[in-house]
Amino acid sequence: MAEALKLAVEDEGDLAALSALAQDAVLRVGDIAFLPKARRFALVANRFRWEAGRAGGRGERVRCGLRIEEVVSAKATRIRQDAKDAVLSLLALTFQPWAEGGGALRLAFSGGGVIELHVEALEIHLDDLAGPWPAKARPEHALD
Repeated sequence: MAEALKLAVEDEGDLAALSALAQDAVLRVGDIAFLPKARRFALVANRFRWEAGRAGGRGERVRCGLRIEEVVSAKATRIRQDAKDAVLSLLALTFQPWAEGGGALRLAFSGGGVIELHVEALEIHLDDLAGPWPAKARPEHALD
């Protein structure tokens, strides 16, 4: 069995690595939660295992959890929050820093959907939750 990925992000360099590994993760809107009292944002997704190389040609996917701490507020744009079974494909995570370590963390999805989180610190955890399975297809992106 492939080794489960466990990443902790504390700075923008770490975030770039996590963003690359999480690119093309697919999830349902219903698998996203913002817990304001706990100051936490979390989601569960099927992540494409870019780090596995060409494993079998089409590649592999694995169930993963993404947890973001120290979240002050969350705003979704172009994502229908009432459509719990709608599928999203994660493109990238980016960070716009403010003073004293806080800033705006953006999760960009295909089709133009964005979730912007205002955080007091960059504290993110990505954990694979189960073993991988063969992907139906390898994600591809047109170069414009």
